[in-house]
Amino acid sequence: MAAAERLDDPVPHIPVLLRPLIAAVAPVTGVWLDGTFGAGGYTRALLDAGAARVIAVDRDPLAFEMAAAWAGQYGDRLVMRQGVFSTLDAYGSDLDGVVLDLGVSSMQLDEADRGFSFMKDGPLDMRMSQQGPSAADLIAQSSEETLADILFHYGEERASRRIARAITRARAEAPVTTTLRLAEIVEGCLPRPKPGQSHPATRSFQALRIAVNDEYGELFEGLMAAERALKPGGKLAVVTFHSIEDRMVKRFFQARAGTAGRANRYAPLAEEVAPQFTLKSRKAIGPDPQELAENPRARSAKLRVGIRTDAAPGPIDPKSIGMPVLEVSRR
Repeated sequence: MAAAERLDDPVPHIPVLLRPLIAAVAPVTGVWLDGTFGAGGYTRALLDAGAARVIAVDRDPLAFEMAAAWAGQYGDRLVMRQGVFSTLDAYGSDLDGVVLDLGVSSMQLDEADRGFSFMKDGPLDMRMSQQGPSAADLIAQSSEETLADILFHYGEERASRRIARAITRARAEAPVTTTLRLAEIVEGCLPRPKPGQSHPATRSFQALRIAVNDEYGELFEGLMAAERALKPGGKLAVVTFHSIEDRMVKRFFQARAGTAGRANRYAPLAEEVAPQFTLKSRKAIGPDPQELAENPRARSAKLRVGIRTDAAPGPIDPKSIGMPVLEVSRR
């Protein structure tokens, strides 16, 4: 069955930018790694497009439980591994391609007990792996200053200090442990949204989710791991959903392709290093009108693709690609 035909399958999560991704990495052959398996949309499309095998990695055990109904049809062409994509080179090497979809899966958002969404009341959890400290723990243990920094740097929330102050006042009266309670606190700090604007708590929930799951650290390490794991000619395709993620991916590819230039023209020239990637396109690929009509969630999505050269992998400073780095303090 062709990859395009799979788009109509009744899966709980609609893969964003799937058609342009498959077109950008064609021909699909050899061994691929899907570092954000989720509901399996990219994995299935890669297998249907011609991949000999796909190694599917996800930190959420629910992803593999949900895949049980269809995974068997691919036999040993589908290999599932629970883990994080920051260490994807531990699951495969000499790969023909790596795909990373940095969006939150609908199956996580729709489960109130997972605590990702303010649309339904549930425990303030947000852990993708269902292990480790939750968002409620983070709110209970972090200083007001740290909370403000998380909201500002991870969620680009301009009212971060006001919201952090309100959270610390609220937790002094009673622990903040549910999604609707947190949403109520944030709403009380911001103007009522105009028609068409996002919910006032959107940025705060995004910031806390990113902090709980160390998403920027995962992305940085995942890009480096992909560089190590890809064979010459292998393709790295990354789908992002907000500006900080896209900035990190864009600057990583620019730095690795030798197209970043110098921020200061008076700075000394750095030693030239053979590029580790060539760029499929300097510009990100976005959704076409058909996809926007089918899936409004795709409106902020961007796809960037790089092709691995035979140059040796090397180190890179996370700050040089725009990764927010916080000094986390406790009360």
